[in-house]
Amino acid sequence: MTYQEKRSIVTLISTILIFAAYCLYMYPRYPEQGAELSELLHYWGAFVLVLMLISIIAHIVISIVFNIIYRMTTGEKEPGFTDELDRIIELRAHRTSFLLFILGFLCAMGSLVLEQPLYIMFDILIAAGFLADVSGSITKLYHYRRGI
Repeated sequence: MTYQEKRSIVTLISTILIFAAYCLYMYPRYPEQGAELSELLHYWGAFVLVLMLISIIAHIVISIVFNIIYRMTTGEKEPGFTDELDRIIELRAHRTSFLLFILGFLCAMGSLVLEQPLYIMFDILIAAGFLADVSGSITKLYHYRRGI
């Protein structure tokens, strides 16, 4: 397996674990039934911001640890350059991620138009962000394995 494939797998697994652990942590903190709108908005705003912060920090730490372990086990450095294939794969992964997130965003706005509860919109947005991140990692792994 190449460095890029291993990195994609580590990113995929860490994304799933971080998201699942954070959701399990935040689920019991959901406001009680009949809570005020300001309390609900505070919960969802904190949920999204803290998830983003934790996710960014965790991905940085995991990337550093992965590179250290990779160097210790293989004796090779992280590739210092990207070729055209890497750029094309990166662009395709971004395209897939952006497409899924935009579709999720449109569904979330559609839920407001259909007068669904506010938490439905936030659930759809958070799920779309998670699926976009996961789909980017899967797309990279697929294209590194199968080619363009």
